[in-house]
Amino acid sequence: MHRFLIERQIEGAANLTQEQLAEIAKTSNAAVDSLGVPYTWVTSYVAGDKIYCLHETDDADTILEHARRGGFPADLVTVVANEFGPQTASAA
Repeated sequence: MHRFLIERQIEGAANLTQEQLAEIAKTSNAAVDSLGVPYTWVTSYVAGDKIYCLHETDDADTILEHARRGGFPADLVTVVANEFGPQTASAA
């Protein structure tokens, strides 16, 4: 499976309530369950008018199908090439 970064433009995303985020999560979980293929929603971040999501699946078409079934925008879908953080400095 590949890890994908998804950018979703949602006006006012930073103002969504916990209840609204819970409803979005329920809708996303139902869409994942309906796909019938390996698919993991890792996490999401809300920043301004955007939501950034990390999902794992085999291809971008499956990401787009999840978005269609959930009624979510998927304005940018990019394969994550690598990951690193502060601990990477001492790994070399």
